[in-house]
Amino acid sequence: MSDELGIEDLQVGDGKAAVKGALITTHYRGWLQDGTEFDSSHSRGKPFQCVIGTGRVIKGWDQGIIGMQVGGKRRLFVPAHLAYGERKMGAHITPNSDLNFDIELLEVLTRDD
Repeated sequence: MSDELGIEDLQVGDGKAAVKGALITTHYRGWLQDGTEFDSSHSRGKPFQCVIGTGRVIKGWDQGIIGMQVGGKRRLFVPAHLAYGERKMGAHITPNSDLNFDIELLEVLTRDD
């Protein structure tokens, strides 16, 4: 895996675009290079909400979701330095882990809404 964030659009959305500071609602699945799933909003049975572009989530998400449109599905290949770096997270994410995510953007709310 390279040191660059990889972004692959699986399905381009036609709704509102995610912008810095927007509250986004997503469904996602995260897995390690060996295929081990470490997190999934689907298995929790409810979408995940966060503010994007302001450092509330890993840098790979902040950079990889901006510009994505509602209805879109995107695969992110996040190198360790844009994920958790040298930190261990939970049971599965060891230090310096590269992470993969499939993300479906369900909703974007901005201050204008």
